[in-house]
Amino acid sequence: MKLLLLMLLVINALFATNESFSHSKKELRKIYRDHQRTIYCDCKYNYKSKKNMINKNSCGYIPRNKYTKKGKLNIRANRIEWEHIIPAQNFGQQFSCWRDGNAKCINSKGKHYKGRKCCSKVNKQYRIMQADMHNLFPSIGELNADRKNYRYDFTLPSQGQYGQCEFNVLFKQKRARVREEIRGIIARDYLYFHKHYRMKLSKQEFKKYQVWNKKYPPSEWEIQRNNRIAKKQGNRNEFIKE
Repeated sequence: MKLLLLMLLVINALFATNESFSHSKKELRKIYRDHQRTIYCDCKYNYKSKKNMINKNSCGYIPRNKYTKKGKLNIRANRIEWEHIIPAQNFGQQFSCWRDGNAKCINSKGKHYKGRKCCSKVNKQYRIMQADMHNLFPSIGELNADRKNYRYDFTLPSQGQYGQCEFNVLFKQKRARVREEIRGIIARDYLYFHKHYRMKLSKQEFKKYQVWNKKYPPSEWEIQRNNRIAKKQGNRNEFIKE
């Protein structure tokens, strides 16, 4: 019995220090096996349908751009991507490798680089944060691309930019607007990163997410998702209370 408990502790420790973003995405496909719905538009999707994963009729989603600037079909409008609700840049900027680079971050032409590519190579803590499944959600690729690293706005979205999908990207203001139903999910994710990784939040943001956390309690799926991730990763988001 003692040996079994020791083995479980070792396994949990390994999951808790998962540094692989690709591994997390594979595990999340299993976690979402019976709840294949996107975070922003609540579209149904089928991960096995490689050419067109999104059931656009299930949510009224219409791509903002059917084609790319080069005239090719916008394939990101047809696929699922695992979106960092808290963008990598938001937590990456606290590391020097993101801001200034590192002596080990040199490309084949001898030039130094920084940002995500550098931190992924040299910083273990960054890799752990990037791979944290609590912060990864299935999103339509086009919306993931459009949202970039923009912060969430206080105002509720309107329909039209992406068909009936209630999601807006304000490119000039560098803000994104999300439907009311997922505000609590977003809030608990930010509060988790703030406490677990000591990620900095402005006083305004911290207050906003505290309000959202109280106003929008977790759904049964959010609780179930948290439990499933805890089994895989070894830790839970303590702000998601049953």
